[in-house]
Amino acid sequence: MKICSETAHTIQNGVSPLRRKLGLLMLGLGALCSTGVSAQTFPTKPLRLVVTFPPGGAPDILARLFSEKAQLGFPVVIDNRPGAGGNIGADNVAKAVGDGHTLVMGTVGTHSINGALYEKMPYDMVKDFSPISLIASAPNLLVVNNALPVKSVPELITYMRANPNKLSFGSPGIGTSVHVSGELFKSLTGTSMTHVPYKGRQFAIPDLIGGSIQVMFDNMPSALPMAKEGKIRALAQTTARRSPAAPDVPTVSEFVPGFEATTWFAMFAPANVPRPVIDRLNAEVLRVFKLPDVQERLKTLGLDAVLSSPEELARYQASEITKWAKVVKDSGAKAE
Repeated sequence: MKICSETAHTIQNGVSPLRRKLGLLMLGLGALCSTGVSAQTFPTKPLRLVVTFPPGGAPDILARLFSEKAQLGFPVVIDNRPGAGGNIGADNVAKAVGDGHTLVMGTVGTHSINGALYEKMPYDMVKDFSPISLIASAPNLLVVNNALPVKSVPELITYMRANPNKLSFGSPGIGTSVHVSGELFKSLTGTSMTHVPYKGRQFAIPDLIGGSIQVMFDNMPSALPMAKEGKIRALAQTTARRSPAAPDVPTVSEFVPGFEATTWFAMFAPANVPRPVIDRLNAEVLRVFKLPDVQERLKTLGLDAVLSSPEELARYQASEITKWAKVVKDSGAKAE
């Protein structure tokens, strides 16, 4: 950087127009040198990774795995900021300084669905963020209270048609994949049930077990262990293909053609973070989530590692925004 600065200074002292132009060029090169140095020294303090939901769910699990395994020279501190379908936490990051020290574990809800559900968004899902990498995807699991007299998707549809609006389905918030999975199910099956949003899945699950709500399309990493323990009954998974984590659980699409809802998680920074910093963060995300023990942990939870470049994440996000805007419109779902 010293060489860059001195060269730019020497040429800038020239008096001819050509030398002045060369001086401006070298000053630009000096700025590039400065950017390179700042990227090499990143980070300069602990990083804050915002999780837009309470502890215990898939976004929190992924964030804590990254926090435990990251080797950036400073700790990665998890900051749970739930509320408004993830909008509160995402907005906090959207308005943070774009230096790479504040990050968010984005979800399909916070960065694809909510823009179509909420009349007024506190942030722009695209313009206010710098994509870093996709991290993982997973099915949601259609689970029901054990006392509900249904053991399959067809039986559930038959019951709902015979008992319109008798059932309630819970979610960890408006706009979450858990919410819109239920709305898509209603739309494609011509059935009706009442949506009950909670502040987080840990508040919804006790009500599901107790029977206050009867249905939930919970994230598989959260729901599958409880289904295996017999606390709730798993009827189907929401992706087009069965997850290796639950090969005996059918997909909804096996009974309801066209049904598909994948929940995904990705890391974003605020807008305008220097590209070298984004590249540093992307490399570390890829390193952490390719570790054999992390890969094995994801598999046991029903999560598939889906890593990407920043550009691939940006393209995928754009396609998801288009997809879910149509789903929301067709289902008539709104943020109550």
